[in-house]
Amino acid sequence: MDKTIIGFGIAGNFTHHLEQAGESADFVDVEVDEKDAPKGIFPTFIPGSGSFLGIYPFSSDKIESISDKNIQMEPEVALLCEIDYKGDTISKLTPTYFMAYNDCSIRVEGAKKISHKKNWGENCKGVSSDELKIGSFSLGCVMDDYSLTSFIKRDGKVIQYGENSDLLDYSYFYEKLLDWIVNKLNTQHEHGPLEDLKELIKEAKKPEKLLISIGASRYTEFGEKNYLDIGDIIYVVVYNHKRYQHHNIIEMIEKDEFASGQTSVLRQEVV
Repeated sequence: MDKTIIGFGIAGNFTHHLEQAGESADFVDVEVDEKDAPKGIFPTFIPGSGSFLGIYPFSSDKIESISDKNIQMEPEVALLCEIDYKGDTISKLTPTYFMAYNDCSIRVEGAKKISHKKNWGENCKGVSSDELKIGSFSLGCVMDDYSLTSFIKRDGKVIQYGENSDLLDYSYFYEKLLDWIVNKLNTQHEHGPLEDLKELIKEAKKPEKLLISIGASRYTEFGEKNYLDIGDIIYVVVYNHKRYQHHNIIEMIEKDEFASGQTSVLRQEVV
């Protein structure tokens, strides 16, 4: 992944995920436009920043754990977007690719900002190198036919970690999501767990591309209650559900052999 690309994530774009992650209380004072609207956008990587956000966090093959912290996989879809500006304001985002993503997070109470739980150094985020091309980010495009699923392989056993979900199950998607993202990037100020995004974009010297994870799916009972251990192999898979059945994906994971085409696979070892 190009190290000039700015990184962001969306909080609360999948119903009930924040409650499962124990983070809903963080947003109690954050106003939203409607009941199921996402809560806000947080930074994961700001190229050129002198803070911890300037540390490049993305890896396609490993997650570095923290000995005294609980970390949890967050299976997501990420969009790679081109950015158009009008002065210092973002006028348009154009998604060009989508891929499997792990917004791996520290589970700790009392963090002042979401970003404090998101970037703890190198190899703390996951992004698949299997990029799937988007023609037009609107209903009727290729993404209509894709689902998101995730697993952990522990002691040789494959266990479902996040629910198998259609991408159309996201609360905000396609044009509604893009309009919301552009608005937040231009108007979100520092408030509670959220940060001033326009200042961060300025700090990154108005980058040309943006990688944004659009929200974590709901956990299974196992995923909600189990943190990551050293030696775990974690999988986030975005796949065409008209070509593959869910059991086909499980078989691929059991063999560690993945069909090429119409899948984006993120496989990381916890080290």
